[in-house]
Amino acid sequence: MPTILTWHAIAERLLLTVVAAGIIGFNRDEHGHSAGLRTNILVGLAACIAMIQANVLMNSNGKPADSFVVMDIMRLPLGILSGIGFIGAGAIIKRGELMVGVTTAATIWFVTVMGLCFGGGQLGLGLAAFVLCFVVLTGLKRFELSLNREQKGTLRVIVSADGPDQDEVASLLRRAGLSPASPSVLNERSPAQGRSFGWTLRWKGKPDEANLPRAIQDLAARPDILLLELTR
Repeated sequence: MPTILTWHAIAERLLLTVVAAGIIGFNRDEHGHSAGLRTNILVGLAACIAMIQANVLMNSNGKPADSFVVMDIMRLPLGILSGIGFIGAGAIIKRGELMVGVTTAATIWFVTVMGLCFGGGQLGLGLAAFVLCFVVLTGLKRFELSLNREQKGTLRVIVSADGPDQDEVASLLRRAGLSPASPSVLNERSPAQGRSFGWTLRWKGKPDEANLPRAIQDLAARPDILLLELTR
């Protein structure tokens, strides 16, 4: 970092931070995530300004002869990185076994580091970080959506009195490539009303796939299946 800063250099660092953090924030806003344009710009600017302040104070570091205070200017950006963890933690939500907001928290932390690069005068490194971040958030998102992942749901089936029993339904699901587990009888019914079974079901599918697995659709179409409910 240069020991003397001009207003031109400061403006250049702030402008690059606003543009880079703004583009990343706009991308997050566009996809409906909680930390969007304003959050990312503010986080990036805070980191950039902290690093500029450290740069300005560089000439005054050390311990004066008449003072007991030792100034360590690098504690300022380190404090920023520690404090940003609280914002990142607030973006993460746990819903059962599903964790939501981890990428948002990682983006906030990344934009902070990017702001520190711009604020410290490492403009090339900051621009490289921006390009990599944008590629990861946009390009890899499409790649992730194209992958088959393990999906999980709770299946509830009510069969007629002359319909298949629990083991037969489970065998049908397994032959179709689904994995029923934790079988249970959901409630007691008289033979005339049918029998009610349940499983925790796992299968492979794309994250954004709206249609049910083909085996579930075929099972629901059988006349001896009175009710079929899959909760994901």
